[in-house]
Amino acid sequence: MNEKKESLKIIRLAHGAGGVLQEELINFITKDISLKNVNNGIGIKELDDGATIPLKDYDKEVVISADGHTVFPLFFPGGDLGKLSICGTVNDLLMMGANPLALTSIIIIEEGLSFQTLDKLIKSFNVTAQEANIAIIAGDTKVMPRGSLSEIIMATTGIGIKDKSINIQDNGLKVGDNIIITGTIGDHGTALMATREGLNISTDLQSDVGLLLEINDVIKSEISQNIIHAMKDPTRGGIAGALNHWASKSNISIVIEEDKIPIKKQVNAICDMLGLDPYNIASEGRALLSVDPRHSEKILNKIKSTEIGKDAEIIGKVKADNPKRVLLKTLVGGTRFIDMPLGEPIPRIC
Repeated sequence: MNEKKESLKIIRLAHGAGGVLQEELINFITKDISLKNVNNGIGIKELDDGATIPLKDYDKEVVISADGHTVFPLFFPGGDLGKLSICGTVNDLLMMGANPLALTSIIIIEEGLSFQTLDKLIKSFNVTAQEANIAIIAGDTKVMPRGSLSEIIMATTGIGIKDKSINIQDNGLKVGDNIIITGTIGDHGTALMATREGLNISTDLQSDVGLLLEINDVIKSEISQNIIHAMKDPTRGGIAGALNHWASKSNISIVIEEDKIPIKKQVNAICDMLGLDPYNIASEGRALLSVDPRHSEKILNKIKSTEIGKDAEIIGKVKADNPKRVLLKTLVGGTRFIDMPLGEPIPRIC
């Protein structure tokens, strides 16, 4: 009977949306992989923002991150598919403590897409790569029959390098750490939702999609000294998904304070209108950091000195009790759990 039920299960849109269902899909896909890492580096089992290949006889390791991008609409307030593809890949490398070097690009195009649209996306892709100083060294292009694909998909694999001594992982949080968010949350997913047909939402809200290089540059010394124990960009699943991943992998709890979390009024208003939780909404130019409390104010001030990190805040703390849970201290003085989202409530946001 169970086998029959299993055979009737289908892939849902939510299986690609960064929550519990995506974990189910990833586990299904990866369960029978026999070789999951190289040279005892980080691999599939860890499910971090990237993988590592330690180089024998050298003090360096290669960092690799792969990402597919299916955003709709292709052009949105503050960005487009091309810019998003570069930012998402570069930021994932940075979250592993790596220096981004190069990437590969796969572009799959639906028959009927105009060259004008493609030209705009490729120009944005190339300009953002130039801003990131990352080389585009290989790739592939395919065209699919009309109706078998929605416009265009861009997939990238990023390659970086880091010192073996840098150890930034999702399971690296330590009790007592302070949690920093580098800016307002939910801007990307909310801005996309507001532009979609049929909603008629008038707003000046823009996506936060952007490169985290400026922030990375000012905290390099703290990264190299392992004062920063974990970094993660809260994309699919928002900060709720990212914080729950951390809590589960590090076997700790995270307590965040509602009045400390930076959220734009437009994001709150649109989420209230649509019945969405801003903690579950994706950001594409933000990072969460778990840092040694003795250095957290210094790190915060460095981040706030950058344009992209000017709204950064310390939003919570790592605790030992209630392991594997994320808790929110509310404005009215109560405490509630923040659970792992089932999936990103807004499809095709990255």
